[in-house]
Amino acid sequence: MHRGMHRADHEDASRAAMTSSGGSPLTTHVLDTSTGTPAVDLPITLYVRDGAGRKDDDGGAWKRLAAGNTNSDGKLPDMLTQDQFLPAIYKLHFNTAAYFAQSNTKGFFPYVEVVFEIVDPYQHYHVPLLLSPFGYTTYRGS
Repeated sequence: MHRGMHRADHEDASRAAMTSSGGSPLTTHVLDTSTGTPAVDLPITLYVRDGAGRKDDDGGAWKRLAAGNTNSDGKLPDMLTQDQFLPAIYKLHFNTAAYFAQSNTKGFFPYVEVVFEIVDPYQHYHVPLLLSPFGYTTYRGS
């Protein structure tokens, strides 16, 4: 937060920036660390937990929100709109078996699922994936 800026002003500025940028409030970028290149044409599906906050053990079913394949930069732009992005628990499903099959590579992990919770949907969230046939790493990026 900028010095002298109140929290409400900061939140209003964040909302305005997200609205004016026109970009997805959630982005991902997949890099294949075994080749040192972007992971091109990797299928990704985004889910939201239906009934998040319920008291039962399962927490609700997963509802598919969006799907697509990474582009030549290893990115999936315009995954969802600001109106679709609400406080909830989300899951990104990366179909790594389909990606590695393109190069006749057998990986150890047939898919990677990253589950995360969004509290403030007016922030930008970046969830990158660093991938190789035998391992992966993820983190909250910027």
